[in-house]
Amino acid sequence: MKLSRLSLSTVSALVTAAMLMLSFSIIFFGVMWVQGLYEQQYLSQISDNARLAYEMLDRGELPKEADFLALVQQLTPLYEDAEAQLYLLVLKFGLGAALICSLIGYWLARKFSSPLEKLTRVVNNLREGDFSVRVPGTVKGTSEVAMLIERFNALAEELENMERRLRFNTMAVAHELRTPLTIVQGILQGMADKIFPRDDDRIQDLLMQVEGLTRLVNDLRTLSLAASQKLVTERCNTDIAQAAEQVLQASRSLLAEAGMVLETNLKRAIIPADSQRLRQAMLAVLENACRYASSGGYLRCESGYLNKEEAFLRIIDRGPGFDQEFSGHTIDVFWRGEPSRARATGGSGLGLSIVRAIVTAHGGRVEQASLAEGGASVTMIFPRKLAENKPDGAAA
Repeated sequence: MKLSRLSLSTVSALVTAAMLMLSFSIIFFGVMWVQGLYEQQYLSQISDNARLAYEMLDRGELPKEADFLALVQQLTPLYEDAEAQLYLLVLKFGLGAALICSLIGYWLARKFSSPLEKLTRVVNNLREGDFSVRVPGTVKGTSEVAMLIERFNALAEELENMERRLRFNTMAVAHELRTPLTIVQGILQGMADKIFPRDDDRIQDLLMQVEGLTRLVNDLRTLSLAASQKLVTERCNTDIAQAAEQVLQASRSLLAEAGMVLETNLKRAIIPADSQRLRQAMLAVLENACRYASSGGYLRCESGYLNKEEAFLRIIDRGPGFDQEFSGHTIDVFWRGEPSRARATGGSGLGLSIVRAIVTAHGGRVEQASLAEGGASVTMIFPRKLAENKPDGAAA
């Protein structure tokens, strides 16, 4: 039986029982063995007729009275000495058993603590900033130790991924801020040096760059709230179809500017949601479609119940679709299949990250795919079980 399949309490109980049995066996068999030697020694010290009486008694026979009296007279002083020797034997073998069990216990303790020592060294490396460290999977121990090592490795992997994303996102934020700030600084410096006139066109350019920076800051704040699990604080029963109609109505000018023909198939689907955040996610998907799929000139929006447990909102376009790298890619902050396209269209790379953050905060998930006939679909899937315990309510 492998130790990794047993709990620490079970292993401790088994080891304790084994040590007790080993101690008892050492004392019992040791005393019996030495007692046999003493018996032979004592028999060699008595007379022949007394020895004969002892052997007859040992076989269950009745010796002669004279031989029995001789045996009693000669064994009485030897018995007193044997009793003292017996106590001494028990003490000696008891100490020997304690020493042997201590050595075995020390070896077992080292064996049990070895994985924890390795884990401690790895934790120290992790604390020093080396997130690539892992405890080898070959390290053995009890079930608790094995689970602890497994959880630690998972935590270290997550920390490594977080550190990698943080480094990438920090560089991305700096990259996103650098261009508009450079433009603003250049225009202001030109106006201060009287190279550029202080007219409405220059001011409009400045306002445009400031609006872009404001959107970026707001998007980063949304992701920060999502990371701290404070993105969705108030929920009410919300009809996805009604919320989608509101977003589509408010986005008609955006769709018209992108040349998108709208088609809808919105079916009533009640979910417990923060209606404002829900509309924010829908608008982010629409803006992403208008920005990258306007060449298809088509947009379809669907909603309804996916099954007894989930509801969905799906947006389909006929654009170029997601490239192959994106299809298997987890939507991440600032990630773009093609780094140049968002720069050309004014995107920050945060759109689908915002969508995922909002949907995840509602306990749902986002599925994105390229369609075989061309185009792409983004499906937001939400749980609906909380809505069944509450009366229907209108979207806020």
